[in-house]
Amino acid sequence: MLRHMPTGRTVTPGYVVTYPNREKASSHTVRLIVVLLLLISAALMLAITIGGWSKLQGLKPVNFIWALIYIIVAFYIIKRWARGLLPIAAAMAILLLITAVIAGTGASGTSWFDRSNFGFAPAQSLFGGTGLGANTLGSLTVLLIPVQALLIFFAMYGFAQGWNVELEVPEDEARRRGQRSTGAPPAQPAGA
Repeated sequence: MLRHMPTGRTVTPGYVVTYPNREKASSHTVRLIVVLLLLISAALMLAITIGGWSKLQGLKPVNFIWALIYIIVAFYIIKRWARGLLPIAAAMAILLLITAVIAGTGASGTSWFDRSNFGFAPAQSLFGGTGLGANTLGSLTVLLIPVQALLIFFAMYGFAQGWNVELEVPEDEARRRGQRSTGAPPAQPAGA
């Protein structure tokens, strides 16, 4: 079926594959910031969903799935330098930013802050107890706006850093530069 595909990476003997853009301090910093923003976003979404469960309108499971996706993306970015997930995280952040602006400002009718007035029942949590107060839920929703804006910025900045750039350099030069290799074994000559 795919018989012309190579079975693995072929590295010239005596050379190692390095990722020079991953060694930069700015790349490490941006990666850490993106992961923290993803985790903060997931925590805010879960707090709003669980604390305002009885007052949310539809698609409640989507909030849990969205938070889970953010956590999975954060894991792959921190462990595997998954540069391809950065635009996906930014796109999801754009959608959540739009939703937070609409919900936080009350552009769709009533905001969380309006629910603290007379005549509105308090929110019940997912677990049946009293949920978070209307002003707290409103503040968390508004807090999502700058977090998502920062996530969009840093995800796209990280994408532009080129974490995926590979260089094949001699082993001694890589050691001299202090760069870590991928650990890819050198190619073995074909036996007769």
